[in-house]
Amino acid sequence: MNKYYLQREQALLLIIDMQEKLLAAMKYQDQVVKNTKILLEMSHVLGLPIVVTEQYPQGLGRTVKEIWTNCSDIRLIEKMSFSAYTSELIQFLQDSGRRQIIVAGTETHVCVYQTVRDLLNNGYTVFVCSDAVASRFTLNYYNGLNLMQEMGAVITNTETTLFDFLQVAGTPEFKQLSKLLK
Repeated sequence: MNKYYLQREQALLLIIDMQEKLLAAMKYQDQVVKNTKILLEMSHVLGLPIVVTEQYPQGLGRTVKEIWTNCSDIRLIEKMSFSAYTSELIQFLQDSGRRQIIVAGTETHVCVYQTVRDLLNNGYTVFVCSDAVASRFTLNYYNGLNLMQEMGAVITNTETTLFDFLQVAGTPEFKQLSKLLK
């Protein structure tokens, strides 16, 4: 049961391959970008580390500009492998000491799936925000989510993640972050 409780001091945000050419082909791309921006702002306000990966940026383009607002504290990792669980990410995770990974990105059934599988296999607790991940085809999207859930990932959404961190209304953080959901 403990795996379902997000802890601010244990969590970080991992955004996988939200790149120009990839995202252009995704279903519900506007929703995915909107929710990823909410997760980014939440992470900034709560002081969570943020990592963004890019799959072969020379061919697939850079991370979409909507994600790169107010991002001086974001760690960027370029990769060629589908899984983002590279030596550079492993080192970042070890240095951070964080064990809970909140995941957004594309594609649900390829890079997100393989990364989540590797994270789970290495003892991390993974929260996949289903409204902040995407695939080109609906069947692949649901297949990816189902596989990750069967492996032990927590399949959640952006609002649940945000409110799980906030816990109570009326705090300055609540007032600042709840505005993002309107």
